[in-house]
Amino acid sequence: MGAKPLKAQIPILSSPPTGIDSNQIEYPRPDREVNTTPIILPVPPSTQPPPGSILRSTTINPPTISGIPCDRTNRPLTEAYTLGPGDQVRLDLFDVPEYSGQYQVLVDGTLNLPVIGSISVAGFTPSTASELISKRYARYVRRPLVTLSLIKARPLRIAVGGEVNRPGAYSISLTDGQQFPSITDAVRLAGGITRAADVRQVQLRRVDNRRGCTADLWNLLQNSNLGEDITLRDGDEILIPTTTGIDPLESRQLADASFAPSTADPIKVAVVGEVVRPGPYSVSAATASATSADRTTGGSNTREPATVTQAIQVAGGITQLADIRRVQVQRITREGTKQVIEVNLWNLLQEGDLSQDVILQEGDTITVPTAVAISAPEATELASASFSAAIISVNVVGEVKKPGVVQIPANSPLNQALLVAGGFDPRRAKKSVVELIRLNPNGTVEKREVEVDFTAAVNDQTNPPLRPNDVIVVNRSGLTSFTDTLNNVVSPIGGLFTLFRFFGF
Repeated sequence: MGAKPLKAQIPILSSPPTGIDSNQIEYPRPDREVNTTPIILPVPPSTQPPPGSILRSTTINPPTISGIPCDRTNRPLTEAYTLGPGDQVRLDLFDVPEYSGQYQVLVDGTLNLPVIGSISVAGFTPSTASELISKRYARYVRRPLVTLSLIKARPLRIAVGGEVNRPGAYSISLTDGQQFPSITDAVRLAGGITRAADVRQVQLRRVDNRRGCTADLWNLLQNSNLGEDITLRDGDEILIPTTTGIDPLESRQLADASFAPSTADPIKVAVVGEVVRPGPYSVSAATASATSADRTTGGSNTREPATVTQAIQVAGGITQLADIRRVQVQRITREGTKQVIEVNLWNLLQEGDLSQDVILQEGDTITVPTAVAISAPEATELASASFSAAIISVNVVGEVKKPGVVQIPANSPLNQALLVAGGFDPRRAKKSVVELIRLNPNGTVEKREVEVDFTAAVNDQTNPPLRPNDVIVVNRSGLTSFTDTLNNVVSPIGGLFTLFRFFGF
């Protein structure tokens, strides 16, 4: 026969009189040896009890970032979970179900347990708190075996600052079966990173032990290193610094990251300089004019973020005087500094360099400068660009078949405007030379004669590219001028003869 297991002895408790705290009652002592040595509870980390007081005060120095990479030896991930107000725990006292049950850590960081009353557990891990509770119950239960388990974690209070779209403090509630959030979860909650974020130097600091480290989210994207996406704890602070330089290619890769900002909502930007309608605009991929590729697929891809060319499209396109080699994007960072990104859209047209079509963010300003000189062939090529003005209006007057205002593509040559107006009147027009009248941006008027050659390519002499509101005057031929003058002279005489015949002369 094996030895009979010894059941823990429970003191016989009577109900306390009304108005008396149960913690003040001296319960009957069991008939066994009891350890009467006073119990000294350990103090939670970073806590020192002031002399003569039962209260504990916590002094937290301002956290600092060490700049140490978050490798497997120093990352805060290795730290166990510590209890705090709002945590729901289960206490199991072996063979004493009367004292077992589920409890919640109160706002002052204590648990109110049967018999032993209030005990502080804030700042302790569940295993350390189990030891403390076990020592308390040792006064009343022989060799108590206590297990404290976390049933439901309290909402995590974290802070996200720096280059995110909505910096601030956030509360994250954990549902049943949900894992603790990570750095990327917190960044998504804060609206995603901005285009000026330095994801290689994401700083994480844990206030309870004043430790800090640096996570490299670029390493997560490029090498699938999940170790960089550190699991967060209550009170963690995340700071995403500003990058010192914008890499357009890297920005496009970051735009597809899970912690990138949403592209569903339009962003507000300003477009100034040589565009048709300068000013502020709300821009998204859906609001931009469809490119030739978009027309074949039925529309633009709203998942793509807004870019420089799309903002220029919304502003009506570039003018004929635009210098697309020196376009600038000015960006204000979270630090209050200004970043200037140089954009060469000519490389985009000639080489298909999509890195020049910089991705925009809220508050950007796009400046399109004025060109010193643009050759006629270059102007024609610009007219076919997706970010050029769609059409311009010019006025063709004189001896053409359909005189008046005509609509032609931007940077179209003079010959095209004449053809849209129906061409020369074959009997009356002077076909060798036309007059081109242009109102310059400085308010002056330029008038010159252009020799017409329908076989000529675009050039500044015989087939110049047109600008909005140009006027083309097609004069009469010499013979037409003579006959018109003769008609003006003869017409009154003919009227006089008609009058004579009427009176019988």
